[in-house]
Amino acid sequence: MNDQLDLAALFAHPANGGLRPIAAADPSVVWRELVVASTESELAADGGGALAVLTVAPPATPWQQDALVRRVRDHGYRGLALPGAEAFGPGTRSLAERLGLALLDAAEPMALARAGWELLEGRDALTLGYVRRVAQSIEYHADNLADLLRHLSASVGHGVALIDSEGVLLEAGETLPATVHAAIDFAPWVDTVSLPEGAAASVRVDSPSRAGLRLAVFGGGLGQQQLSALAVAAEVAMPAVAARILIDEVADVNDASVSSGLLRDFLELRDSRDAELEQRMVERGWRTSGYHLGFRLIGRSRVDTLQLLRFVTRELTALPVDSHAATSGRGVSGWLSFTAPPAPSRVEENVRALHALHTAARRVFNVATGVGTLESGSAGLVATIDGAADAARIAADRSATGHFVRIDALGLEQLLLSWTESDTFVPAAESLLAPLIARGPELIETLTAYLDHESGIAATADALGLHRNTVSTRVARAQELLGLDLGDPETRLAVHLACRAVRR
Repeated sequence: MNDQLDLAALFAHPANGGLRPIAAADPSVVWRELVVASTESELAADGGGALAVLTVAPPATPWQQDALVRRVRDHGYRGLALPGAEAFGPGTRSLAERLGLALLDAAEPMALARAGWELLEGRDALTLGYVRRVAQSIEYHADNLADLLRHLSASVGHGVALIDSEGVLLEAGETLPATVHAAIDFAPWVDTVSLPEGAAASVRVDSPSRAGLRLAVFGGGLGQQQLSALAVAAEVAMPAVAARILIDEVADVNDASVSSGLLRDFLELRDSRDAELEQRMVERGWRTSGYHLGFRLIGRSRVDTLQLLRFVTRELTALPVDSHAATSGRGVSGWLSFTAPPAPSRVEENVRALHALHTAARRVFNVATGVGTLESGSAGLVATIDGAADAARIAADRSATGHFVRIDALGLEQLLLSWTESDTFVPAAESLLAPLIARGPELIETLTAYLDHESGIAATADALGLHRNTVSTRVARAQELLGLDLGDPETRLAVHLACRAVRR
């Protein structure tokens, strides 16, 4: 049995009878008892600092309202809740403030009384109520995990969030304060946190596909009784959340596979037209008309492309432009679409947004990002995605640019890229570099990075994570095997382009 009832807990209770503050309603007000009566005359003579709940509306005239407030306070009550309290005039409200009587409006006084009883004495009833609401919300069909969290939040009357140690993944109903998230202990099965900024009850999510998750139910003013009850409710809801995560995982994998195949088919067509393919793209919401700005993120080491796609898709929703993305090879390709030619300033704004996306992605994934040129129409969409892919390949070795490259900022190098793709250049490049290719990837990779970093030993060593002496030795060995002088600018350019061609 709890020995006190505070106003903050009543406000936080999801079934408090529509409780609203009228005057002197400081959330820190505490009562030891809640007394219910029809009218003031039926209240006990000694209120003992209790909260009085009346089921009959107050009198209409100001003097009668003042008299009611005075009598309730004179009987020793420190709170008064009744239906129609919003009718109290300014004078009566000021009187309640002076007397220190919390004045509250309760549209449903008996619901308020039950909420107070649950908080004071009926802990099991409070828990059962939350569990029942969780069970009812699970019965509804949810389209996805976010929809399920919305159902849960609406049912329990508090915020609900799926979190990990890094932050909030999904939330509904309210916003989980950062301080509350930081205070949650991710080690135990169940954890409760109570801070001035808010409180939360959380439970570990038993998901085979995604470790480190917790389901949190949170809100302001939650008392310990409510937190204990919500912890049980979270445990009841957790299996449904874990199952929904698995269902969504399977759906995401299937959808990503379909999207990836559709993008691959589109890019392989090049300048050809396929009405059926274009119709499939339209059905997916992919627009090929208008103007497009392509981008591509590739892993500089092994990355989970599905997780990368999720991250990119989530970040793109913040951009005020039509955007699409799909997994492609060892990375993610996407594009921004505009119905009309965007002004240069708008293009620059979106390139900056893509750079911010790249920066955010690098905190989680080891990626390089390339951005293509602004192009129009279906053929232009292919061209800008191809350009983004070229830029991403260059960016993978460009630590100086933070592994972010915009293709139309490359100048002469952009013109040379198309040459290195020709049928005659690639075999010639392979023949030139055959002595290095025969000895494995190390010499080619080191030489390419060395030339990408303008023959800088230190920069190359930093980019590859090698000692400078190792880089110097490999570059010298490569020159010896090739029989070429990399000090000659024309020779260096030819070898550089050849390295790019064979590493595509």
